[in-house]
Amino acid sequence: MSPTRRRFLAAAPLAGAALAADTRDERPALLGGAKAHPEPFPSWPVLDQTEERAMLDTLRSGKWYRGNGTHVARFEEAYAQLTGAKKCLAVANGTSALYTSMQAMGIEPGDEVIVPPYTFVATINAVLRQYALPVFVDTDPETFQMDARKLEAAITPRTRAIVPVHLGGNVCDLDAMLAIAARHSVPVLEDACQAHLAEWRGRKAGTFGKAGCFSFQASKNLNSGEGGAILTSDEDLHERCFAFHNNGSGTRPVGGFTYKATGCNLRMTEFQAALLMAQMSRIEAQAKTRTENGAYLTSMLKEIPGVAPARMYDGCTRNAYHLYMLRYDKREFAGLSRAVFLKALAAEGIPASGGYTPLNTQPFLKSALGSRGYARIFSATEMAAWEERNRCPANDRLCDEAVWFVQTMLLAPRTSMEQIAGAIRKIRKHAGELAGA
Repeated sequence: MSPTRRRFLAAAPLAGAALAADTRDERPALLGGAKAHPEPFPSWPVLDQTEERAMLDTLRSGKWYRGNGTHVARFEEAYAQLTGAKKCLAVANGTSALYTSMQAMGIEPGDEVIVPPYTFVATINAVLRQYALPVFVDTDPETFQMDARKLEAAITPRTRAIVPVHLGGNVCDLDAMLAIAARHSVPVLEDACQAHLAEWRGRKAGTFGKAGCFSFQASKNLNSGEGGAILTSDEDLHERCFAFHNNGSGTRPVGGFTYKATGCNLRMTEFQAALLMAQMSRIEAQAKTRTENGAYLTSMLKEIPGVAPARMYDGCTRNAYHLYMLRYDKREFAGLSRAVFLKALAAEGIPASGGYTPLNTQPFLKSALGSRGYARIFSATEMAAWEERNRCPANDRLCDEAVWFVQTMLLAPRTSMEQIAGAIRKIRKHAGELAGA
């Protein structure tokens, strides 16, 4: 027997085993197949000796607060330069950034603030802290962003601010929103808490409105556990923000225990700022990886019936991909519920969630607006009209269809994107079996 034939016969059982494995692997893991993505996705945060040195140096300096340290001021300068903003104010967290900005912009009890119903609750809580009325504008399901086509109808003489949220790192239709805001002389406060390095027409998100707010909470693409920042090109607004976050004492204090305004203590610590400076050394490379993997994943998923990745508006020149968001249509998956679809993905080694629920219908909002404070400001007739104005049917549907992957998944190798798409394809192929399992 020739050496070539012997090698062929020896390899034949291995080839048969591989073929059998391939056949087995085509079944979803929930039905006994192999996981599509057997390896874990990257952990978060990413850190090394850079962060360790930053923490130890700050600890040993004995200068732990911005009043006697240098890290917060250095971070503010670096983040302003990174984003192209004129001014940056570092604060305790993203909620503090929103709250401080609204206070400095003069939002008061009885005012109305336009917000999306599809966002993290902090966007709404900041409005409620001012005893203002959140007015919800329905979502564009294709992009997961506030629908600019429905914005103008929500503006009234009481409207004091428009707060678009660049949800998931995608960017709102800023051209349309800024034009409408200018036409009605209403300032825009960008909630860019999830949109680090996102861009609209080549310019960083968070630098278009009166101010832009960011979060550095543990899940965010730039992370210090907790932390936040306000960007603005308005020096007077920056001064008011600084005073409010510093118990009423501004960048030019009047001396002693004398204060120019009311305020809170919402300052960032030196430890947070030192961590951020270390984390910023990786942010551009990480953003590039997310952008490339996000685009590659979209190119595959858009070919699968029943899966619709979030669309970007033409002006969005960079999606930060804090979240990779898509809509799931169970009609294309033999009626398989989203809950079982998510369970099937998890079995494949691909964690996913169903995202937000409609904020405009949650109990916390009814409780807040039914409080004594709100009852003193808004009449029962006004509140009944508010309920009618704040129906968001498109958002209700989106909340039933949304599927999210978190940003760390997009830091995985390119092959992981192929495995995500492969998992969804085989779940769809066997959806009927999964629905009956």
